[in-house]
Amino acid sequence: MAREALDDLVEFLEVQAGRIRDLEKEGEQFLNGPEGQEKYEKAMRSKAGLLRSLPRSAGRLVDAVSKASGEDIRRRLEDFSASASTALSLGSVFYMSALLYPEDHKLGQPNDLEVFIGEVRRLKSE
Repeated sequence: MAREALDDLVEFLEVQAGRIRDLEKEGEQFLNGPEGQEKYEKAMRSKAGLLRSLPRSAGRLVDAVSKASGEDIRRRLEDFSASASTALSLGSVFYMSALLYPEDHKLGQPNDLEVFIGEVRRLKSE
């Protein structure tokens, strides 16, 4: 059961990570278009909103994971959510765009959510 629960959670998180990547790409494309900044901001707000809702939207999947792992997973999702909430409350588009990316992030490297998904995936082998 725990393995299946982790599979379901990983699948869910991968879908969310894909949606975030799509929003980031969409936002970048908007910057080069006629309505650039406004649509870019909308895409970044959507990204932050998705991250803010992760603990709630993944809640039942996390509940199905073993108690110890579930607590760690829930805490990490809440960290993503808290950062996104802060970015949204500040109204900082820069902060929203930087969500999931450490200062030393290099193009082509996985973002923090993708790294976390890898960590959750590795829990299956424990």
